[in-house]
This record gives sequence, C-alpha cells and structure tokens, in this order.
Amino acid sequence: MLVVMQAHATNEQVEAVCEAITNLGLRPHSLPGAQRTAIGITGNAGAIEPAALEDLPGVAEVIQVSKPYKLVSREMKPENTVITFNGHPASIGGNTLAMIAGPCAIESRDQAFRIAESVARSGAQFFRGGAFKPRTSPYAFQGLGEEALQIMAEVRERFDLLIVTEALDAESLTLVDQYADVIQIGARNMQNFSLLRHAGRARKPILLKRGIAATLDEFLMAAEYVMSEGNYQVALCERGIRTFTDHTRNTLDLSVVPAVQRLSHLPIIVDPSHGTGKRDKVIPLARAAVAVGADGLILEVHHQPEKALSDGMPSISPEQLLKGFSQIRAIAGVLGRAMPAPGRKAPLREVASL
Repeated sequence: MLVVMQAHATNEQVEAVCEAITNLGLRPHSLPGAQRTAIGITGNAGAIEPAALEDLPGVAEVIQVSKPYKLVSREMKPENTVITFNGHPASIGGNTLAMIAGPCAIESRDQAFRIAESVARSGAQFFRGGAFKPRTSPYAFQGLGEEALQIMAEVRERFDLLIVTEALDAESLTLVDQYADVIQIGARNMQNFSLLRHAGRARKPILLKRGIAATLDEFLMAAEYVMSEGNYQVALCERGIRTFTDHTRNTLDLSVVPAVQRLSHLPIIVDPSHGTGKRDKVIPLARAAVAVGADGLILEVHHQPEKALSDGMPSISPEQLLKGFSQIRAIAGVLGRAMPAPGRKAPLREVASL
C-alpha cells in the first residue's frame, strides 16, 4: 500500500498519517519527492482498507503497489534517488557519475596511500579497499581487519576520498560502520537476510552487489530488505553473474542497468573488475557500462597488480585508470552526464614519507 500526499501537504500532516499507520500496527516509510511525499506501508499480511487513511488531511490518494518489492519501486518514488554526503561534493545517483577506485584489499599503509594518491589524481571521489575479505580458500589472504579500516580513515583525511568497504557479518558491519562512508554488501551476502536487516539499521549508505546467480527480482528484493528496516540510502551494483562462458570470470550483465532503472528509483553502478576478472577487459566494459546508463563505476586499482595479495588479475594500474577515465569522461559528455575533473597530484615528498 502507498499513501501519496498532496503537493501542499504540511510536515504535520505527513507525521499524522505516519502515526495513523503505526496505530494500525504497520510500519510507515516516508520518502519525500521533488513534488510530493509518498509514504510506503509495510508489515501488512493482507490488503488494507483505503478508507482508514484516504480521508486524513493532506492525503491525495491511497493505492496498491503491484510489485513484490515496495520501497525500491518507482511506484513508491518516481524520482531517482540521489545519495549525498554531508560536507562532501560526491554523490551516488543524479547527473554526476560516482567513480569508486582502489585495491581489492588493503595490504599495508604504504600500498594504500600510493594507490589513493593515484585515485585522487584521477578525479574519483571514493576509495574502495577491503578490510575483511571473503575468500574461496580459507588459506588465502583474509584482510587486515580493523587495521585496514584505520588506514582507510587516514586515506580519507589525507586525500578527501570517501571510503567504501565491505562488511561480512553483523560483527564486522558494526566495526565498518564506525569507519566507512559507504558499507558494501558483497555478492556472496546478497541473500544473507540477517546481514541485510543489520545493514538497514546502520544508517550509512549501502552498496549492494548482485549475487552471482540472482535474478533481477531477487536483486531488488534484497534491497527491499535493507530499506524495510528504515535505511533508504541504497545503491545497487552489477558485478557479473555465473554463466557457462570461459573467457571471463563472470558475465557482466549490462542489460540489467536499464532494467533496474525502469523498475526502481535506486542508483545502479557497475563493477567491471569482478565482472570480467581480466585486466584487459576492465576499461572496455567500464566504457560500455557508462554508455548503457550506469550511475557510476567501481574499479580495482593496484600499483603492482602482479604482486597483489588479492585479485591481482582484474586490477588495473594507475596509468590505466587515468587513461580509462579520460575515455569514459568523453562518453559521459555525449550522454549529458558529468564526471569529476582530475585532481592535483599529492606532493611526492608526503607520499614517499609514508
């Protein structure tokens, strides 16, 4: 059920409708739009009698939502969601592409700062790095944990880059929430419903990656889990699905980008690094992702990819990042999208001293 408020409805009228919904034993979700506020209702086992709400002051109409996912649908919110960050010009969604880059895993302070200097110089606004790594082998490098989070906090201060990093479970999510600007939920955890509910209570923006065999409906329903807990700052990420192909690690499903944008107001970015698993394919697929309408990119970058402790094969070099961004910037311009301008290089003496 969806309550659409009149364009001139006051905040008091919106609050009164939310209180009436709560009194019915249900949960209201108020999502202000450009023209009017919509209030989604969850927690109902069956249909709600519209008369209980439609006569309240400020209510324009009460409608049934046909999709199984309510809060993520365009029926709930026709306008695109734009995730913003207090005190920082970066955003996810909107006209400006969100550019996220950094190493798969934080290996050391020196490694993180060397890569962050290149990321900042490229114009990217976000630095990604793994503190907790879900690896197929229990003997592979699992990340530095809180030490890595502390290093990334230093990166934010030094380079003015927002931090994106993954939480694996409720325990690590609590820790990540203290340090990160965006909490990533990885493909392996897309249907970890307990973790999704915890993410919904974190009140930090969530970057939700598509599972390796997830359908579009399953992908959107996973986002619904987060939003149903009251966190409406959710961005989706296509990172490739498992198919029979053998020339890439995964099959990057770029067709899901316009499909998501037709059904949902949430922004969607693309990860061509995990989507291909091949360094030479990352920039070509990044260009294609922007061309098809993605709201941003997340790329793995390493200054010594051949020595990386995690995912060296799909990691591009800083030089490839700079060249790729110049090409992507040209494509974005054709589509009327903006990209942040390249930043100034950090003083070499400061980086070298680390």
